[in-house]
Amino acid sequence: MSATTSNPPPQEMQRGLKNRHLQLMAIGGAIGTGLFLGSGKLISVSGPSIIFVYMVIGFFVFFIMRALGELLLSNLHYQTFGDIAKDMLGPWAGFFVSWNYWFSWVIACVADIIAITAYVQWFNPEIPNWLPALIAAAALLVLNLQPVKYFGETEFWFAIIKIVAILALIAVGVVLVLTNFTSPEGTQASFTHLWDRGGMFPMGASGFVLGFQMGIFSFIGVELVGTAAAETQNPRKTLPKAINSIVVRILIFYVGALAVIMSVTPWDEIDPSKSPFVSTFALAGFGIAAAAIQLVVLTSAASSANSGLYSGTRMLFGLSKDGHAPKSFSLTDARGVPRRSVFFTAVFLFAAIPLLFAGDGVVAAFTYVSSMCATLILFTWGSIVVSYIVYRRRFPERHEASKFKMPLSRVAPWMVLAFFVFIAGTLLYGEDTRLPFLAMPFWFALLTVLWQLRKRKLLREGRPLTASVPTVTHPLDEEH
Repeated sequence: MSATTSNPPPQEMQRGLKNRHLQLMAIGGAIGTGLFLGSGKLISVSGPSIIFVYMVIGFFVFFIMRALGELLLSNLHYQTFGDIAKDMLGPWAGFFVSWNYWFSWVIACVADIIAITAYVQWFNPEIPNWLPALIAAAALLVLNLQPVKYFGETEFWFAIIKIVAILALIAVGVVLVLTNFTSPEGTQASFTHLWDRGGMFPMGASGFVLGFQMGIFSFIGVELVGTAAAETQNPRKTLPKAINSIVVRILIFYVGALAVIMSVTPWDEIDPSKSPFVSTFALAGFGIAAAAIQLVVLTSAASSANSGLYSGTRMLFGLSKDGHAPKSFSLTDARGVPRRSVFFTAVFLFAAIPLLFAGDGVVAAFTYVSSMCATLILFTWGSIVVSYIVYRRRFPERHEASKFKMPLSRVAPWMVLAFFVFIAGTLLYGEDTRLPFLAMPFWFALLTVLWQLRKRKLLREGRPLTASVPTVTHPLDEEH
């Protein structure tokens, strides 16, 4: 693969991600802070039915990712969701999708840095809250100024830490059940706890529905594989592997972990304010469990912020190439890094520092920001599915020639869109998520105004409304 050894053109990124990077990024992207920290609250709201919630969300996420995979492999010149949207839906769609995705990751990064600060203070409350935020933001900036292979390596090890923690939890939990472990409260570990405390739907339909509203947070980031594909050495081989493993990952890391947790400690005895991961290890007699899991959650938040800054800079790079952002953002250094895009996006990470002085409002702000991310990601995922519907109608020959076809490609996209309508309803239904959801029309109104201004400027200067996507054979396909 010559692209990793020779200097790229001044406006191109390198394909420096290897197969193992993409596979582990796909796993890491599906394991968020929500699983480690928020699963206690989820269990208290939904009971054992949370297992089915994750299965259902995972089912639809798999179809979204298969649609994205077929689209990306139908033309290796696609580098982001924005490229797909502008090609299938029009220049305005590329503008909306790319800026929306950039914004969603910026606010997610700010939330993660606030979370990192809280985790650091757990070890030592005397540390001033601005210091870990400053160090985290600076470290993320430096890391993203390195060639993409270093980003891939960092995410590889972040993912390894998360995977080991979850597999260790499952192993410990299974041992506790098989040895008939009895807690200090006199409760014996048993798989029957999944249904012997009011059944698998103890909170009824409302608890099941609220599980979707909160559970969707956990899956934000799974689409990162699509962003990274543009910098992968052999996407035709690595992308299908990464996408097809999503179902197995969800079964092991979400369904498996939560089933074991609720078998060791019945769902109605789990403290929603604490991480059930910490509680399970503590029950087993591992005194250092709290500190160990706290470190894992800290690295999970750092991993999410790192992925977010990476995704945001790549979107900004694409926007600049399309004429939808200042031209300087599409310039790369000799190592293929879009440095100005990195600097501009990183500036917003330091916004986490003044937020930390908001006093009691930090936790509320974190919840609000997370809810905004969930609403914004529905738009991103929706753009992928709608683009797929248009692609299948407009290019039936590409679909027929594809070696990675989306299963049930005639009906699945419509099923996914119907599911999004349901998720939007749950976001309106939940008190914590209602206000952020209702605030989103203002963001899209702002994007509409900005698009009209940018469109007039491009027309006035006699420039195209967006850069065209090449249809010639990609160099990677010529090599293989």
